[in-house]
Amino acid sequence: MTRAGTLGSVPPNSPQASGLRTRIKALIPELGKFGLVGGFAFTVDFVLYNLLLRAGAETLTAKATSTVIATTIAFLGNRFWTWRDGDHTNMARQYTTFFVLNAIGLGIALACLGISHYGLGQIWPALRSPFADNISGVIIGTALGTLFRFWSYRRFVFRAAAAPVPAATPSSYSQ
Repeated sequence: MTRAGTLGSVPPNSPQASGLRTRIKALIPELGKFGLVGGFAFTVDFVLYNLLLRAGAETLTAKATSTVIATTIAFLGNRFWTWRDGDHTNMARQYTTFFVLNAIGLGIALACLGISHYGLGQIWPALRSPFADNISGVIIGTALGTLFRFWSYRRFVFRAAAAPVPAATPSSYSQ
């Protein structure tokens, strides 16, 4: 027992601890599926981009094409596998929202790269190296962008289906 105004530990078998444990356990398969879909889409993007470059496509055209195809694959994988039990009422709205949120996730990665390379790189020239760019853009930027994507897709694109509200029975009106 703790005094008023102090913090104590939560016993491992308390309702608070078991509720949190249950929520975390429920997230693990969801995170795993999300990671597999994202890893597959990343691989498609990487391979297709390089194939298009070797075929003579212009750099930005190749990247735009590979990104749109990989994003579509990620959308389909997340919609029909990761969050297949979610509310799926309007596929066009979902895809558009998914694409916009994916672009924001890309912006987060680009911001990490820009801050490191162009901002901090003015102070520490070592941050303008390809190695530093990969750390800030690919590792840090992708990690932060992925956290944003998981949260936003779950919250705005693939919301859990609303639980049906039980109909009021005549006996519930009388007392």
